[in-house]
Amino acid sequence: MSKVARAGADPISPTTFAPLLQSTFRAIWLATQVSSLGWLMQTVAISWLMATISTSDLMVALVQASSNLPAFILSVFAGALADNFSRRRVMFAGRSLMVIASAMLTAVVALGFVSPWMILGFSFLIACGGALNDPAWQASVGDMVDRRDIPAAVTLLSVGFNTVRTVGPALGGIVVASFGLLAAFTVTTLTYLVPLATIWRCKWKVRSSPLPRESMSTATYDGLRFTAMSSEIKAAIARGTLFGLASIAILALLPLVVRDQLGGGPLAYGTLMGGFGTGAVFAGISNSTFRRSLSQERLMRLSCIACAACSLSLALTSSIAVAAIALALGGAGWVTAWSGVGVSVQLASPRWVVGRTISIYYALIDGGIAIGSWVWGTVAENHSLTWALEGSAGALLLVAVAGVLFPLRERHDSEPDPLEAFDAPAIILNLKPRSGPIVVKVEYLIAEKNVEAFLDLMRQRRHVHSRVGARNWTLQRNLQKPMQWMETFRTPTWTDYLRLNHRLTEVDKELDQSVIQLHAGEEAPQMTLSIERPTSFVRKPEQSAPYFPHR
Repeated sequence: MSKVARAGADPISPTTFAPLLQSTFRAIWLATQVSSLGWLMQTVAISWLMATISTSDLMVALVQASSNLPAFILSVFAGALADNFSRRRVMFAGRSLMVIASAMLTAVVALGFVSPWMILGFSFLIACGGALNDPAWQASVGDMVDRRDIPAAVTLLSVGFNTVRTVGPALGGIVVASFGLLAAFTVTTLTYLVPLATIWRCKWKVRSSPLPRESMSTATYDGLRFTAMSSEIKAAIARGTLFGLASIAILALLPLVVRDQLGGGPLAYGTLMGGFGTGAVFAGISNSTFRRSLSQERLMRLSCIACAACSLSLALTSSIAVAAIALALGGAGWVTAWSGVGVSVQLASPRWVVGRTISIYYALIDGGIAIGSWVWGTVAENHSLTWALEGSAGALLLVAVAGVLFPLRERHDSEPDPLEAFDAPAIILNLKPRSGPIVVKVEYLIAEKNVEAFLDLMRQRRHVHSRVGARNWTLQRNLQKPMQWMETFRTPTWTDYLRLNHRLTEVDKELDQSVIQLHAGEEAPQMTLSIERPTSFVRKPEQSAPYFPHR
């Protein structure tokens, strides 16, 4: 369970490896590395298979697109599942789909029925399993480790993958060159079984809500609304999307660099991918140190510059050694950038919505990666490989400059998790959970000298309440009694009203107290709860509340 961080406390974990002391996180993290090893071997096999059976540069680049597009399509839905159902079961379902799709691809290769579009199709299905698993896995990190360890845990996700990246592609190249594509696909399917078994065996505590489960449409809407109203999350998503679009040329076009520019084979491709992973591991291990000495925004800019230098070097070199050094620099920039934006989204998201914010983040960055793969593949096919890589370098420098518009912010305030301590007000009508809409009115008495301060606090209050469920929020001033102000908002149902109050945080409650201090009345501000009753049509019985008091 997360622990509440004190205002001004530094959330950075003392060491990068501290989360591994948590047995459940450690077990799933290690199993994920085994799966990642297989996935990287499979990526080498699929990319090289596509490069050998297709003469189209675009089809080769679309391998990256097919593995990222499912996250763009499914992640928001997967995030709503992760926040409303057992995250462990969602992870298990996603991993099961990966095993089934990988086994089918292995069977197709064994039978010799391969075509470019079939390869892309199975790559897409495997990625669909990953799109279901990843938001639930990322959201579960905060359930498994303390909040102060979340930055280190998010970094470990990148460090682990990129540690495997140092050997996975090279091992994939060796397996393909020595034993053939079928062996690589078979081994991959077996590695996908490891996290499946680990998730089945491991269980972890998740904070449960006393309220009924949200409908998928409501859960999706709430997640989108919260994300749209969080400047921190929007900035992280914007930078991540732009970075993915610009930087993916390095990985998407690397098979073409090896084949056409360096004159190498699958072993050379795997070795260069290993160089990329080596740089990523070094940056990941040093990430905690970097975060203590540099702001996240500065780290993001340096990451963009490092990846731009990598892309430009690949465009100009014909030496495998130079390419390997450039890719190590690019790998360092890659993991530093993704760790930074991932941490920003995690720390800005309360537990009740973290699966959805992460899924929206994944959807947009993977959409950017998929579009970038298509864009740079098209440029390479219609113009030249050099043009595509140079264009990628220029775009990355623009992403660095974009920090002026979308800066990544450091979070050092209290934990955004809800207090969940709310006593529902006494009511006389016998409301059902779906009764509504509920109208909330709060009356304040504000002296003229405090009006400006009151309006400033109410602007903050409107933002706070709107992002946790309030709708049609308004503030009115009585024309006949200028001291009298009325705050009004609605929720669709009585359950939504209760859910709104359960989502308020300690900081939100402090804001309430600041507003009350400006209230000039002898008693606390008067709150009135009402239920709307339309006259144009008859409501369904289960949505209506009978008009009689409790006996």
